Amino acid sequence: MPTSPSDSFNRPYDLAVIGAGPAGLAAAVAAADLGLHCALVDAGPRTGGQFYRHPAPGLGAARPDRLHHGWSVYTGLADRLAAHQRVGRVDHLAGHHVWALERPGAAAQETRESGGDTAWAVHATLGPETGDRATVRAAAVLLATGAYERQLPFPGWTLPGVVTAGGAQAMLKSGLVLPGKRIVVAGSGPLLLAAASSLVTAGARVPSVVEATAYLGYARRPGVLAAVPAKLVEGAGHGAALLRHGVRLRPRSAVVEAHGTDRVTAVTVARLDADWRPVPGSERRIDCDALAVGHGLLPQIELATELGAGTRTTADGAVALAVDAQLRTTVPGLWAAGETCGVGGADLAIAEGELAAHAVAGVPVATSLLRRRARLRAFAELMASAHRPGPGWSQWLRPDTDVCRCEEVPAARITEAVEELGAGDARTVKLLTRAGMGWCQGRMCGPAVACLAAGPGSDAESGSGPGEGEARPDSRPLSCPVPLSQLAAGPRAGRPGAGESRD
Repeated sequence: MPTSPSDSFNRPYDLAVIGAGPAGLAAAVAAADLGLHCALVDAGPRTGGQFYRHPAPGLGAARPDRLHHGWSVYTGLADRLAAHQRVGRVDHLAGHHVWALERPGAAAQETRESGGDTAWAVHATLGPETGDRATVRAAAVLLATGAYERQLPFPGWTLPGVVTAGGAQAMLKSGLVLPGKRIVVAGSGPLLLAAASSLVTAGARVPSVVEATAYLGYARRPGVLAAVPAKLVEGAGHGAALLRHGVRLRPRSAVVEAHGTDRVTAVTVARLDADWRPVPGSERRIDCDALAVGHGLLPQIELATELGAGTRTTADGAVALAVDAQLRTTVPGLWAAGETCGVGGADLAIAEGELAAHAVAGVPVATSLLRRRARLRAFAELMASAHRPGPGWSQWLRPDTDVCRCEEVPAARITEAVEELGAGDARTVKLLTRAGMGWCQGRMCGPAVACLAAGPGSDAESGSGPGEGEARPDSRPLSCPVPLSQLAAGPRAGRPGAGESRD
């Protein structure tokens, strides 16, 4: 059971883990096994994150395992967490939306001598409904915040019935509902096969899986594939499910337009050349009542980049945190694990969570775990390379296509800002057009805006993120919306005991 935010201890935690998905859950239980007192801080009401998202108990799902791959791994971690909670080694702080991290003010010895604080402060809001905020204090912090989906806009992508590929899975896993009855799955990356397999198994009709690449990139490094046979088995399982249900795979193709008025009713699919430009005359219309679309995942690293943490560019052009062999970031006392270090899936996230926990505790880790992590990380880099977006995707756009859906900024306004007003980076485009200033704070449109702002031949042309030396669109003081009343009231806002969950 989640720990109440009103519970209070007088000393900081040994470790605060932010995110209760595969990496965070594995890190928290491993750290507790090693004797650390941990806080597992997460915005969701239950553990599992996006990958192990599952129905609320009130829905009465009899077989949640049928919605997941590797469900027994999650239940094993959840059981270990429950055991640690019963004896007070781990507190699961659910419903805590972390909006900022505050580093210790000085070197530990100097701070002790001056009577200052030597612990990290993890600032979280408990949401506008409660009016509460909390500050969790810990000697070390481990980021396991996961990732969010990369979206590349096209005409009609804002129609009702158009959802992300991960969003379609989330609707099924948590709500036991489908976004439609006839669902086209499109974009790029292994998530498409998993999403389509889940949807058809749940009773949806999927007329086509539209993949922008051709999967040939995986053949470039057969040794990496051979080292992770479980990934091959998993992919074969998804493929077999699609074959059984008559789902057609369309490689080197993309949805370039969605049609409809009140809701999507059809999509236009076109073949793509090697740079992802639509091939004239190859267009084909497919009737549907829903579209699940996504182009891979982007690490969610805002909390770390605001502190100045170093980053690296992954093989698909995404920006991930730079970590050493012990998963330490460039910020002292801050570790990272899982998708924040580069998207690689649940197995890699669990391995890195365990490795990071050992590093924080100062306990050597088994060689087998190091080798497993190395194999899975190599596969993650191969996967990213195979599904890197091509620069020609921007030709899907029309001048009136909304790129920023929150602020309704069309492609024409971004082009005007670049070509006529001299904007040369995403931040300048944002200031001139408001693209990225909406509720999602650029998570949906940021990659596309960075691409359109950078222009041809730049590092950001693939729509994956900022190029070298550009202003970072994902660096912001607050990583999630916070009610002004909570900021104005200071750290002790809210009902007694809730303003500071750990002093």
